[in-house]
Parts: sequence; C-alpha cells; structure tokens
Amino acid sequence: MKALVLTEALGPQSVELKDEPLPTPASGEVRVAVKATSLNHRELWISRGLYPGMNLPSILGADGSGVIDSVGTDVDPSIVGQEVILYPAINWGTHPDFPSKDFCLLGMPVPGTMAEFLCVPAENALPKPGFLSFEQAAAFPTASVTAWRSLMVKGKLQKGDKVLITGIGGGVATFALKFAVAIGAEVYVTSSNDDNLARAKDLGAAGGFNYRDETWGKAARKEAGGFDVILDGAPAPSYPIYARALNLGARIVIYGSTKGAQFTVNAPELFLRHATIFGTAMGNIDDFKAMLAFIEEHRIEPVIDRTFAMADIQDAFAYLESDHFGKIVITP
Repeated sequence: MKALVLTEALGPQSVELKDEPLPTPASGEVRVAVKATSLNHRELWISRGLYPGMNLPSILGADGSGVIDSVGTDVDPSIVGQEVILYPAINWGTHPDFPSKDFCLLGMPVPGTMAEFLCVPAENALPKPGFLSFEQAAAFPTASVTAWRSLMVKGKLQKGDKVLITGIGGGVATFALKFAVAIGAEVYVTSSNDDNLARAKDLGAAGGFNYRDETWGKAARKEAGGFDVILDGAPAPSYPIYARALNLGARIVIYGSTKGAQFTVNAPELFLRHATIFGTAMGNIDDFKAMLAFIEEHRIEPVIDRTFAMADIQDAFAYLESDHFGKIVITP
C-alpha cells in the first residue's frame, strides 16, 4: 500500500510517499480503507522532531475517514463495509478529566492515517455522518474534538454567552466558531487578516478584530462589552489584551502556544472576576461521540480550504504554513 512516511526529523521535506506492507487487524481491531485524511500543524512539529515520543520511521496522520474492509477476532464481521470516521487517539484511560500516561494520537508514535489502509481499535471507527463526504469527515477529528472539549467541557458554553475566539482561520478556531454559533452564542474573533475576519462574519461571527491593531482590545470591550468564554491558542500576546474584558465567571480555555509559551497573569483580573483559566488538549472518545451527535443534529460541515493528493504532500505542507482558512484535506 502507499503511505506518507517520515523517515528523518529534518522537516516536511523528509516525508516520502512509499510502499508499505498491508497491515493485518489484530484481535479487537478493524482495518480501514482510508478515503481521506487531513493535515494538522502537529505533522509539521513531528517532521521537525518537536514532539514527544518520536518513533521513526512512522506513517503520519491523526485524522481520517474510510470504509472498514477487514476485522480481527472478537469483532463483529457484519461491520465490514461500514463508512466510518476515526477517533484520532488511543489509551485515554479511565479518568474523564485528563488522559493516561499511555495516551497518544495516531501518527506518532503509532502508525497514522496517511496511508491507503490503517488498523485501529474497533471502538475508534465510528459511523460517518451520512450527510458528510469522506473528505468532509476527514477534516473533523483532531481539531474538532479539541474545539468541542474546549468550549463545551472546559468552557461550559451556553446559549447567549459572549465568546472570543483568537486566531480565526485555524482548524480548531474555525470549528469552535461553527459550534458556538450553532449553540446560540454571540461570537467574536481575532485574526491578522481582514479577509479571515470577513469570512468569519459570513459564518456567523458577530464581530472581528485585527490583532495587528494595538487598540483591538479597547475595540473588543466597546463592541462586545465583555466575554464569558475565551478560546485561545496563542495566549502570550493576546491574554494581556483581553484580560480586561472578562465578565464575571469568565472561562478562559487555552489549547496551544503558537506565539510563545509564557504570559503574565494579573491575579486581581482573575479573582475579582471569579474567572478561571483552563488548559486542554484533544478530548476523550465520549467527547468525540457527543460532538458527532451535535454535528448531526445541526448539520455542521467543515470549512475545507484545499484538497491535495498524497503525491503532492510537499505542496500541502507549504500551503499549511501559509495564511489559509479552514482545513487542508489529503486524498489517496
């Protein structure tokens, strides 16, 4: 089978399209004929060796959709032929609030989805929502479950809440916008790109602020009044600006650190507002199932910017590092 394999951690150029052995499902596993996958920035970090538990060579990719074509022992053979979307991780563990020490995502250190076939635990292969194409389904897993857990589990988002989502255009932020709008929240976004702000408004955002404008925090306070939930993947530059716009009981959820790892917190801004800062990453399979039910109920489709063939993976990585809006899908 064809697969995208990282042979050395020297950057995206080290990812090669190679012939790999066809995997055989073990007991409790299914083999999926992969129809589509999608890229995350995680693949860039892995390609540069900036990821824990590196195990090379490795087939990359956490996100995927496809068709079950074979099952191992202890798995009902009647599910062969079922169209599925893949929960992108294994070994979350028993505690709902945080993963076990053995938790990992597909694509590192275990084989990933960027291959024609993949074996996963049977519980990872969930029925694909029928209104989604394989390409659309493949855009969801990692980014969408991160957005879901951030907003719904950590942020306890409710109808009518005022929400600020930083860095709109990225996968997590764009899914968060869709989820928050669907639940009836009033959503505001930030970006360095005015076109991204305009696209976010087309998707239901109430307003947007260009963070290159040093006065954006003042504009946000004036327009929104204050925020109940903040979803932030780059808190180092943004937290000091929106901290003055926290409503009483505000929930700040941080899921990344793309603009730096450290930021300063003014304690009174938190305790006088009874505000809370949460950290989160990914989500467990119950989060994933709840999210799938929600997207079926609200008929939520992903924003897909471009689709590339596996053979054009270098072009896809270059595009991932450009200023894009939404997900980048890869097809075999």
